[in-house]
This record gives sequence, C-alpha cells and structure tokens, in this order.
Amino acid sequence: MKITVIGAGNVGATTAHRLVDMELANEVVLVDVAEGIPQGKALDIYESTPVHGVDVKIIGTNSYEETASSDIVVITAGLPRKPGMSRDDLLFMNAEIVKSVTEQAATKSPNAILIVVSNPLDVMTYAAMKVSLFPRERVIGMAGVLDTARFRTFIAMELKVSVKDVTAFVLGGHGDSMVPLPRYSSVAGVPLPELLSKEVIDRLVKRTAGGGGEIVNYLKTGSAYYAPSAAVAQMVESIVRDKKQILPCSVWLTGEYGLSGVVVGIPVKLGKRGVEQIVPIELTAEESAALAKSAEDVKLNIAKLKY
Repeated sequence: MKITVIGAGNVGATTAHRLVDMELANEVVLVDVAEGIPQGKALDIYESTPVHGVDVKIIGTNSYEETASSDIVVITAGLPRKPGMSRDDLLFMNAEIVKSVTEQAATKSPNAILIVVSNPLDVMTYAAMKVSLFPRERVIGMAGVLDTARFRTFIAMELKVSVKDVTAFVLGGHGDSMVPLPRYSSVAGVPLPELLSKEVIDRLVKRTAGGGGEIVNYLKTGSAYYAPSAAVAQMVESIVRDKKQILPCSVWLTGEYGLSGVVVGIPVKLGKRGVEQIVPIELTAEESAALAKSAEDVKLNIAKLKY
C-alpha cells in the first residue's frame, strides 16, 4: 500500500504523520512545491517511527515521480482560510492549484483513489474529478466526517459525556449551509431531541456550521488541521482495511437524494474500491429542503469554474 499526500502544510504534514503512526501504508510520499519543506517534515516523521515502533517508509519530495503507482492520493494543497475569509473566497485561487496537482498525480497513479481536502471542499472535489477523469467512486471529498466530528464534540461538551457515546450525521456542502441531522444523532442510543431542547440543538448546529471559522478566528494566521487530518485518516483506514464504514463524504450525485450534477456530502460506504455504496436515509421535507439548498450553493460555485 502506497499513499501520497500532496501539500506539506499543517493539514498535509499532520495527515502524513497520522497515516504513518497508524501503519496504513508501507510507504507514504509527502509532496510540496516548497523546496526542503516536504523533505524536512518527512525525515522528522520518519525519525519518530522507531519510537512508535512502526515500519513505514516516508519520503518528502518536490517531484511527482516518487508518487507513481500510489493506491491513495490525498490532496491538501491550497491556500488556507484567513480571518474574515469564507470558504468560497478561496474558490478561484485553489481551483488552479487543485487542477495542477490532480493532473500530475492522476498521470502517475491512474488507478488511485483521490481524497480531496482542499477548500472550498465540494467544488475542489468536483474539480479533481473533472481533471482526473476518474469515476466518482474514486474521487471523494473529506467533508461530513470532519463536520460530524465537530457536531459530536459540541454535543459531548454540552452534555458533559464521553464523545464515544455520541453519534451524529452532518450532510450537505462543507460550508455555512451544511446540514446537521439532530434526528439521526444520539447519545448512547438516546435520540438527541430527547436530551436537549430545540434551542440548544439549534445553537450547536450553528456552531458546527461555523466550526472552521471559529478556529480561524482563534489562530489568526491559519486554519484547523488536527481534526481535518484525523478525518482523512479515518477515511483512509476504512479504504485500506476495507472496513466498509458508513461515513458522510462528498461525492458526485446522479439522482441520489433527488440531486444531480453536484458534489455534496451524503452517507457512503467506504471500502477498498472507494465509494462502494451511496446509502439512502429518509429525510423530512425540511431536511430535504436544507440539503437541496446546500447543494444549490455548491452548484453555483461549480458553475463559476466553467469546466
């Protein structure tokens, strides 16, 4: 198993570190345009492997030659959000970056599964699919896994319970119009609406939608990377180990959930072939409308790319 991580910034380097620590590959390749950065970070991670007792080779490079025949390619390259910047502000700047790295990665690893992390997430996943010409099953956006983790965290904080007891689902675009589903969220099997008032749930939903921006406002000059990298690692693990976990991820839809011609977060089964099934769940009229609105927001930005 060989995994390439494109982008040696905070998200990319932390993702590479997690993949090595979890022994999800025999070889991890960290790629970046900045000379010395991927090499230095990869060597630092490699030197941690004796301490953790993991046998994973990791190399850093500025060339795509070393990425050839990767089984999974994680795309984190792009400019980070800054205070006051929405995910959509990044659209045109990051589209060119994602287009370039996808072309190079797809050429060297034509059978790889692509996991896209660059923002705005859903649009960048679309861009990677169009540029790579890969089937939708092999181009997956990391969105709902992270958003769901944030929602679960806020629920656990509110109820002062273990995060292990909290399950949740967040669908839709990875942005301000994401769609948390309280009906499908529970604590130790107890539905969330039986534990918290609508007002409190609405507050947690709002905080989840603004979760990334909240961290950006704290950091001032950067964005989240610990939780995003953990979300990527969970997706990679489900693929590598063929766990077939049901996870909310962004994929190209062709009629599912009444949506077509758009990349948006919905529940999928992740296995060794990538997206092995799009899992249908019943939505109320209000939830369906919210998902359709979120999808429409993504569609508008996809249209701006003109490809």
